Amino acid sequence: MNLKNFIITITFLLSCNLFSQNTYVFLGSYNRDKSAEAIQVYQLDTISGKLTKFTSVTNIVNPSYLTVSPNGKYVYACTDTKTPNAGSVSSFEFSPSNKTLTFLNSQRSGGENPVYVSVHKTGKWIVNANYTEGSVSVFSVLENGKIDSIAQNFQYMDGSVNKERQTRSHVHSAVFSPQFDYLFLPDLGADKIRCYAFDENQKRPLVETKNPFTKTDLEAGPRHFTFHPNQKYGYCIEEMAGQISVYSYENGILNKIQRIATHPDKIKDGFESSDIHISPDGKFLYATNRGKENNIAIFSIAKNGLLKNIGYQSTLGKHPRVFAMDESGKFLVASNVNTGNVVVFKRDPKTGLLKKVGKEVKMENVSCVQIKRI
Repeated sequence: MNLKNFIITITFLLSCNLFSQNTYVFLGSYNRDKSAEAIQVYQLDTISGKLTKFTSVTNIVNPSYLTVSPNGKYVYACTDTKTPNAGSVSSFEFSPSNKTLTFLNSQRSGGENPVYVSVHKTGKWIVNANYTEGSVSVFSVLENGKIDSIAQNFQYMDGSVNKERQTRSHVHSAVFSPQFDYLFLPDLGADKIRCYAFDENQKRPLVETKNPFTKTDLEAGPRHFTFHPNQKYGYCIEEMAGQISVYSYENGILNKIQRIATHPDKIKDGFESSDIHISPDGKFLYATNRGKENNIAIFSIAKNGLLKNIGYQSTLGKHPRVFAMDESGKFLVASNVNTGNVVVFKRDPKTGLLKKVGKEVKMENVSCVQIKRI
């Protein structure tokens, strides 16, 4: 090997090693008491898939869902989840150089049992969904990462046909459109995907639209929602029905074009579908099933947005509530609440199939996983 090729090789290896050490995995939990670790942070080696403990946080309760700011400096969490007469959103500052995740502040979430929080692309707004009381709250974010008081709060009372689970609204997620100009709110209790325009320049950014919701099938229980990278299609996972509804999308309007099961035909009931994500290349969709299945359903995505089931992968644990993919799409990380284990899978970019890599990590009642390259 000549000197030039040697230098190129060494530079490549060094860059690979650097890249492999600046991707972080954030885990939330139903820790139940402040003395137990509530959030753990790991480094993800993007060559091997190995997770290495980096830092953690105590002194908060039940961070059920996390999101990371676009610049990677702040982590926002739904806290005091599943706590009677409580519910909050909390902010933390993340410093890779100091290996710290530092609590900044909390605000009341505007409803009991906050279960989802999203951050605007500007980093200046966060939105959270409150499940039990069926509401959405919007907060501005200060320059130091702290959460300001509630700017807006909308509560809903309408339910649907299931007398056990749909007596009232249960907003389960809050998802920005690809251009961050609309906000979508899958409402499990009302069988609706609610929609607002989002004007980031207003003090009260949620603006009612002519089409305030898209009605789903009855007893669907819409839960989480994601958009295709091409911005033309939206996908909603339905917890109660165990289905995915596919929508064409344009300017805040959803039109259903397909509905497909997340489970094999032999499973007839007891569905607990949970989370949904699309690979960065837009070729594959992944959806988790809890309950009887505890797996990830894998679908190929056609050019017209339609799905075709191509397989299932066990999450190697029970109750996979939330999973995430790294920004390269090389790895998928699944969190299993009931077995308290986190599993890394390597994704085949050609087939979409998953294979476990590395060693599992343990976190009791792990509720959420997010991945961010910083």
